[in-house]
Amino acid sequence: MKLFAFTTAEKRAEYLWVLRAFDHARANYVVLLHAADVARILDGLAGDDLAGQLGAGDVTPLLEQLHVWEVLERSYDGTRAATLAEYRNRHFVYQFSQAGYQVFRAVEDALAARLDDASLSRLALPDLLADMNDLAAANRAADNDLVYRKLNRLDATLSDMAGRAAQFYLTLGDLVRTTEITPETFMSHKDALLTHMREFSSDLSRYAPKLAAAIALVEDTGVETMVARAAASDERVFLGIDEREADWRARWAGLTHWFVGSEAGLSESERLREGTMSAIAAVLSLLRRVTETRRGGVSRESQLRHLAGWFAATPTEDAAHALFRAVFDLGRPRHLSMVHPDADIIPDTRSWWEAQPVEISRTLAETGRPPSPGLPARVQRNEGSVRRLREEQLTAQRLRAAAAQSLARGGVYERELDEAETDVLLSLLNAALTARVPVSGRVKSSTGSENGVKLTLSPHSESTVVRTARGRLHLDGLQVSVR
Repeated sequence: MKLFAFTTAEKRAEYLWVLRAFDHARANYVVLLHAADVARILDGLAGDDLAGQLGAGDVTPLLEQLHVWEVLERSYDGTRAATLAEYRNRHFVYQFSQAGYQVFRAVEDALAARLDDASLSRLALPDLLADMNDLAAANRAADNDLVYRKLNRLDATLSDMAGRAAQFYLTLGDLVRTTEITPETFMSHKDALLTHMREFSSDLSRYAPKLAAAIALVEDTGVETMVARAAASDERVFLGIDEREADWRARWAGLTHWFVGSEAGLSESERLREGTMSAIAAVLSLLRRVTETRRGGVSRESQLRHLAGWFAATPTEDAAHALFRAVFDLGRPRHLSMVHPDADIIPDTRSWWEAQPVEISRTLAETGRPPSPGLPARVQRNEGSVRRLREEQLTAQRLRAAAAQSLARGGVYERELDEAETDVLLSLLNAALTARVPVSGRVKSSTGSENGVKLTLSPHSESTVVRTARGRLHLDGLQVSVR
């Protein structure tokens, strides 16, 4: 969506003229443009439009912003530097990005579209049938180029027919919604509209079985062979042969889905025919309502005109307010769901004109919705870090358990403990020594346990020494046993 940012920017007209200059140059096979080139093209392209009368200095920041929005691509052009100073100033040239050009064309098509130009392409159906028969003959004759051209034309014709149908029914929906206000528009076109839809529905019913039979005829000549031949003649050099075959296979599946039904549901032509018949029924129903409205002389427009006349004829302002309350019933504040703090003195049934003002929140005034505490803030959790720390913790626990088991199997004397075994021994000693109660006299043996092993400290007549990775551990009058 960032690509469309220029359409709502403050200088949207200037941005559009700059892009039109690039499109004009592209039509003349010139791709790269400097700011001075854009200004020169706009001199002859913009005419009297002030938004398009831009100099090179005005164009440069527009080009930079379009580059930020990724509508244009920028590259350095060192050939324009005639002096060292100009080389240091860095000359940039710009061109359309692939996505940027699609966005520009979409905007231009929307600006140039005639929204009242809509029709059902009835005459495309015989062309589809003729092209389908020619496609079968070309596939039998192994004419790769003709297969490609016929498939391409079939796809384009069917896409155009589907697009026209969608636009026609969209325009028809707009016409139906606005008929109550301007029935003359509908009445002036009703005959041509009904004739157009009936002829299209009739031709679609007549040609759909023929097109289904023609599709079966093409499939008898070999669909995979046809797809391979179309891909071989396809000139989209930036696509591999496998990608082109997959694209044409998908297009042929779309063509068959249009005219050949499946077990899952109706074909697109059958759905379009049903939609056309429903639209004819809706138009006839609308025609009946418009006719009855005109015959009775009462419509929404006439009602509003009479109401406006009543307001204009009220003798006093109080009478106008009374009429307003009777017609629209907006005099009571109940719809705001707010009451006065002292509801006994000022009940919520009293009119706005008589009651004291009630303080309301900004949210209620601006949006019509009462304020609420809202949803709690989202808890920010770094799942990756939590997972990584948990894995590190489990790994450390496994290593410590393995060291404890090794310590229990080999004992603490007659060998040198490694770093992990030393850590386990020190923690066990800490637990065992903490359990010893300092009293007078000798203390009996004490224990400490961890990771399934148990260390026992017993009184001994001599000092014992444990060799560890950190040095020698002297235990005065104590002996260690681990099991």
